[in-house]
Amino acid sequence: MQNFVSNFSNWLLDFLINSSGAAPYFLVFGFLLICGLGIPIPEDIILVVAGYATYMGITDLWLMVLACYAGVILGDSIMFFLGSFFGKKLVRRWPFNKFLSETSLALAKRKLHQRGNKLIFAARFMPGLRAPIFFSAGTLHLPARIFLFYDGIAALLSVPLIVGLAYRYGEQIDRITKEIKKAEHGVAITILVIAMVLGIKWYLSHRKAVEGKR
Repeated sequence: MQNFVSNFSNWLLDFLINSSGAAPYFLVFGFLLICGLGIPIPEDIILVVAGYATYMGITDLWLMVLACYAGVILGDSIMFFLGSFFGKKLVRRWPFNKFLSETSLALAKRKLHQRGNKLIFAARFMPGLRAPIFFSAGTLHLPARIFLFYDGIAALLSVPLIVGLAYRYGEQIDRITKEIKKAEHGVAITILVIAMVLGIKWYLSHRKAVEGKR
């Protein structure tokens, strides 16, 4: 897998270097769109390469951020609406049966029931569960506006951050990759702490209400 990531990132960067005009933006947009559909291509690597391309002067920073954001949101939305319109029967068909397993969907659905809508925000930082969670949210008929709100906010934080870091510290690209991983773990820990605090507050208020009825 490590060799695949290295080869893919090198190929993508070479293609961007040898491209001109709108081609680099459309290529990055297309790959991020595919990532949203659950294809096992590392999304963060694409964002890092996109940021590095802006550092090298190949593309404009804000146009690239816009292309990345659009690709991420559209890919996520397609997965959500596929779940909403077709449900789990789609999982039995190729190519979805290759990357959407019954096990991952069951886990995603359980987590959605446990954590509610806020899991949509957290899913942006869960590469392995992102597509199953969005698909499951669709099968549960979560309102589209709720999905787009939480996913949009999460992408608005993560996409400019990763692309911007790669642009700002282009000469230290290896270090940036490590920092991104640390940032993702930091976000995950923060979300976990918030969930624990909310859980404790709910438990205390629930116990107080029960005692008040006695």
